Order: sequence, then structure tokens, then C-alpha cells
Amino acid sequence: MLNPADTVFETALRGNLPDAAFRPLSAKYLEEPRGRYQGVAGLLVAPETVEQVATVIRACVVAHVGVVPYGGGTGLVGGQVLPEGSAPVILSLERMKSIRNIWPAENVLVAEAGVILQDIQTAAEDANRLFPLTLAAQGSCQIGGNLATNAGGVNVLRYGNARALCLGLEAVLPNGDIWHGLKRLRKDNTGYDLRDLLIGAEGTLGVITATSLRLFPRPAEDGAALMVVGSPADALDLLALAQEHCGETVSAFELINGMGLQFLTETMPDVRLPFDTIPEWMVLVDLGVARGQSASDMLEGLFADGFERGLVSDGVIAQSVGQRADFWAVRETIPEANKRIGSIASHDISLPLSVIPEFIERGARVLAQIGDFRINCFGHLGDGNLHYNMFPQAGRDRSEYDPLRSAIKDAVHDLVHEYDGSFSAEHGVGRMKVGDLARYGDPVKLAAMRAVKSALDPAGIMNPGAIL
Repeated sequence: MLNPADTVFETALRGNLPDAAFRPLSAKYLEEPRGRYQGVAGLLVAPETVEQVATVIRACVVAHVGVVPYGGGTGLVGGQVLPEGSAPVILSLERMKSIRNIWPAENVLVAEAGVILQDIQTAAEDANRLFPLTLAAQGSCQIGGNLATNAGGVNVLRYGNARALCLGLEAVLPNGDIWHGLKRLRKDNTGYDLRDLLIGAEGTLGVITATSLRLFPRPAEDGAALMVVGSPADALDLLALAQEHCGETVSAFELINGMGLQFLTETMPDVRLPFDTIPEWMVLVDLGVARGQSASDMLEGLFADGFERGLVSDGVIAQSVGQRADFWAVRETIPEANKRIGSIASHDISLPLSVIPEFIERGARVLAQIGDFRINCFGHLGDGNLHYNMFPQAGRDRSEYDPLRSAIKDAVHDLVHEYDGSFSAEHGVGRMKVGDLARYGDPVKLAAMRAVKSALDPAGIMNPGAIL
């Protein structure tokens, strides 16, 4: 059992940190976006330097007090709040918000963990570079949390997820030691990779305090198109065709279901839809091309070839920066429409690309045996990540379906497991999916994970109850 961060502990810690590191504990540090967990009130500490973070961790080791690292608070699996147990130290990285350096010629930027993702994107743009990690929460999420959860987003197809965008880390390990691993190297083959171990660990193996990130040349021209396809199978064939036509210029390839557009008409009628009649399926193709290439020419060629092969029946190619933004506005407002409708159950899953059409078809049949739902299936088809969500029928309230939520989740995750997929594509495990990891995780992998956790954090103070 861990001890609480009580007044005795706080008094001792205050003797080793400046007053500015202590902040009033407001409600935002005890809640998560979906409202499914309420955190235990503890001691909120916001260090400004890595040395101050190390001071906090060392004090927690000695006093046997739990630590919950807190970034932007945008995580969707409850990893940022402790819903039960002794009052923890809530370790906020919000004051560690400096971009320490940028080397445009090396395509490297070094930022502290509390820097907002959008600020990193802007800093890269100011240096005529691109940092491609793009998320709906980018105006409030922090890069440390992005790495701790190995965030994905819309550009994974081309650039990879957060892990692929990180060259090095600075971090405080569970014993309070500082790891100075802010390498700017593409090659460093010197034993175990602690960087990869900490990325995706959700704060259970240490606290990320800074990172060196990969940048990229900015595309000379961007382009986008919305194309109506007959089925997910046609969308998958169109993805392969897009990669043949456009090569590595394909930045994103999003699958959009007509149900999502229907939800937009019901809840956000001001959003301009691209087609007069809502199609059952369409895709959003986004390109970023180099100097001397034409994004619109590539997309026109793709549409013509797709139409001739019977994969595409209609489409529109963006003729301006504003129209491209309008296309993305449709895709990016679907989650908000989902929220306004009110989901019964939401799933962040990934699958081998070739089985996605069969999964979608089977999933609808399996769920129909449980209840009468509206399914909105959409997401990052290019990397196999689907957002597979169930909603009440029109005129019914989602509370009517509460008794079915557990059966829905088990049915979806069982089917994902059957297809050798993952029940968590990009949101992590947190506390919400601990049971799923125990149920579907490989026993050898889980044993190795527990051994690593035990070796690095024998006191069990780091984000207790998350992942394992």
C-alpha cells in the first residue's frame, strides 16, 4: 500500500522546492474528458526544471507516495487520474514549456514535455519545417503526454506515430535519477533503447521531461480530395492505387462512413457537406508534394483511374487551401457530432489492412445480435486504425443501452483479437483497458512487462494502477 501525500509530506517537500512549484488543486486535474473517472485529490506539484522533477520523485520514493504524471489532461483511457487509493502527488508538467533549441539543417527540435503540440508545430513552421504529429486535441495536449501514450493522429501513414518522431528523451526514472538521453542522432546502436521503453509507458516507468523531435521539409504544395467509394473493400483498393500513383506523397487516407455525415446534419447543420446526397462510404485523400510536382494532377489521375476500375463513383478535388480546410473540417468535426449524439460504446482499434472490410461486415452482424444500434465506423484506413462506435437509434437515449455496454465491448474486442488486431490503436491502456490487456495480452509479453516494471519501479509509485 502506498502512503498519502499528506500535510507532513507536503511540508517536507516544500522545504526542497520553490513556492512556485505548488499550485491550488482545481477540478481539471481530477477529471478526464469522458467523465468516466474522478481522481483522488492529492498534492499538485508543477516543477519547472528536470532537477525539480527529480526532487519530487526522490521524495516520493522515500515516503512511498504514488505519482500521477499529468500533461494536457486530454487522454481518453483514464491514465491521467487516480480514481482510488491513497492521495497521490499529481505531477504536472505545465511549467516545463520551453522549446530549448531547433536545428533546421538537422531537422531536429528539442522541447520540454509541457510544450503544447500546436506550439511545436508553429515553431517548426517558423523555421520552414514540418512537425507532422496532428491530433484533434493539439491545441491543449502536451508533447510529453503525446510520447507517453505514443499518440498517432492522421499522418501516421506517411510519418509514423509519436515513437517514430522522437530521437531522444530526457527523463526522470522511478528512483529519481535523471537520464540525459536527448540525442539528435538517427543511429545510436548502443544496447537497450530506453527511449522506446518510456514511449508508450504512460508514466509507469518514469517521467518524460524533454524530447528531441524529428522535423521534415514542408511540402511545396498540399492537396486533398474526397472520393465516394462503394465499400470499405473498394477504399482499400483505392489506397493501394493511391500509393502507386502518388508514392510517399500520400500523407493521410481517411475512411468516412455516411453515418458520420448523418450525425453532422443532425447536430451541426452549419458544417458544409461535400455531396448533396450522403454516400455510404467515402475517403479523404491528402497529399503533400515536393517542388515540381502537382498535387491536383496526381489526384485527378487517381480519380480517373479509380473511376475506370469501378472503385470511385464521385468525387471532388480541393481547388484552394480553403477548400482543403473545408474537407478536413468535415472529417475533424465528426468526433464532436458523435459526442453530441452520445455514444453507447466507443472503440479505438487497429487491424491488418486486408481484413478490415470483413471485420466491418462481421462486426455489424455480431452487434445486431446484441441490440439495435447505429454504427459509425471511420478512421485512419491508411494505418489500419478504426474508430468503431455504437450509438442509440434516433429518438432513443443512450442510457437505455447501458446494460449492453459490457457485451458490446467484449464482442468488438473478441472479434478484433480473432483478427490479430489491437483493442488500443492510439489511446493507450490507461486504467480503462487494464482488464482488456489482461484478457487479450500475450502471457509472455505481460510477464516481461511486469519484470521491467518491478526492476525499474520496485516501490510501485509511478502512475499506480495504469497499464498493469
